[in-house]
Amino acid sequence: MAARFALPLVLVLMVTAAVTIGTTFLDDQPGELQFVVTSDAHYGLTRATFRGHADVDAQIVNQALVAKLNRLADVRFPLDGGLSEDRPIGGIDFVVEAGDITNREEHTDELTVQPASASWAQFVADYVDGLQLRDHSGAATPVFVVAGNHEASNAVGFYKTMRPATDVMPLVEIYNRMLNPARPASVTAFDYQRDRVFYTRDIGGVHFVFLHIWPDSAMRARMEEDFAHVNTSTPIIIFTHDQPDVEAKHFINPNGAHDINADDRFENLLADRFADGTTVDIPGLLEQAQFEQFLARHANVTAYFHGNSNWHQVYEWNGPGHSVRLHVVRVDSPMKGAVSSLDETRLSFEVVTLDVASRTMTVRECLWNAAPSVEWGDSATFTFAPPTAARSTF
Repeated sequence: MAARFALPLVLVLMVTAAVTIGTTFLDDQPGELQFVVTSDAHYGLTRATFRGHADVDAQIVNQALVAKLNRLADVRFPLDGGLSEDRPIGGIDFVVEAGDITNREEHTDELTVQPASASWAQFVADYVDGLQLRDHSGAATPVFVVAGNHEASNAVGFYKTMRPATDVMPLVEIYNRMLNPARPASVTAFDYQRDRVFYTRDIGGVHFVFLHIWPDSAMRARMEEDFAHVNTSTPIIIFTHDQPDVEAKHFINPNGAHDINADDRFENLLADRFADGTTVDIPGLLEQAQFEQFLARHANVTAYFHGNSNWHQVYEWNGPGHSVRLHVVRVDSPMKGAVSSLDETRLSFEVVTLDVASRTMTVRECLWNAAPSVEWGDSATFTFAPPTAARSTF
């Protein structure tokens, strides 16, 4: 089970580590790197309709998604002008789950959700034990996970009733599996402020960074320390849960006792107190500007993948000051997709192909529930080469 959470020949950045050491492809590895990104599995919810049935449990839907993942190797890419067009997909070098694996375990008259620990166990059964993909070397494809706002709320509490009131087990599991610390975190000793998940993988000359929810001040500090050991010519790709234009409600309550309450509706999940005002109903422009300034200092951050607001979209984020051009990929959810929740033929995950030599990326929308095999939706190809080419054109 744990093997799928460990990628051979890659060193992990521990929370206490000062240096990361990258690796490159072996001689028998291809010049292309492929991975899949999905998000917002939301175990614990039910989907209104799925394949002719009503009120379908999230595990059934996610098992169907994994079944399609397991058949990808022999599926051919479309003739779309992208990398590897009209060729079988072949190896998948890793799979990313971009958070909200578990649903917030609310217990109200309108909604009763199972404990987060039970949801996490279902995820492991499906996406870890049930995944049969292989990478380009023939090894089992690893799964990389970041925490979403639902995992975080389950850990710190929420302004609606939850049963149990808190459940940190999924965050402990993510922390231990992804960081493999010398001293594993435990449910009894887990500290949400201290033990936020941050880790990296160096694969094929690309530096992949996995962040807790959103690049707030704590995550930016971790990245500053990490990037000091990354060559400025090395492309950096970020995976996290929230979109760059982060939601105000995820910050610390700026009002009164700065607590979590139903009047203010701040969730106290990020490291920073909300600075733009006193309500969740306004955009976090000051916070976004800080991330924009960070990107301006680190031009080799060239791409960003996220869930949270779920539909397929490849777009460009410029920041409130319009000083950067960041390639961003928004990822659908099997349970809460803005489009696919109403039209299940639009359910999708992203299949991404990177040409390491040319530093070109093709992102393809894989419509996994539209046909007995799969169908292909939108495709976008762009450069992810630092420092200026990736920001100059899309």
